[in-house]
Amino acid sequence: QVQLDESGGGLVQAGGSLRLSCVASGRTFTIYAMGWFRQAPGKEREFVAAIRRRDGHTTNEDSVKGRFTISGDNAKNTIYLQMNNLKPEDTAVYFCAAGMGWATRSSAYAYWGQGTQVTVSS
Repeated sequence: QVQLDESGGGLVQAGGSLRLSCVASGRTFTIYAMGWFRQAPGKEREFVAAIRRRDGHTTNEDSVKGRFTISGDNAKNTIYLQMNNLKPEDTAVYFCAAGMGWATRSSAYAYWGQGTQVTVSS
């Protein structure tokens, strides 16, 4: 089993920045990739960004490219999501996920954090 613990959410004005963190514990050696997803009220959970542990390769969803950056520190079993130039439409609960494959669909990730709320005011 893998446990994920997110932190760093909060309330910020449009144009502001936040950095989310996610610490993995347990059987972390089984993790191939980690990612961030988000879910706004009344909407489906959507992919934001992912990072592959062995080489740091990343991918982002188009709407966040140039604004959000995913990074990782394998020694600390931690990933980060630096979010800049936040917009009201970025408001959502952000979830950290870990899985044994490389994918952008949520069904490919076996482990999930509890989520952290990000609210962007206009």
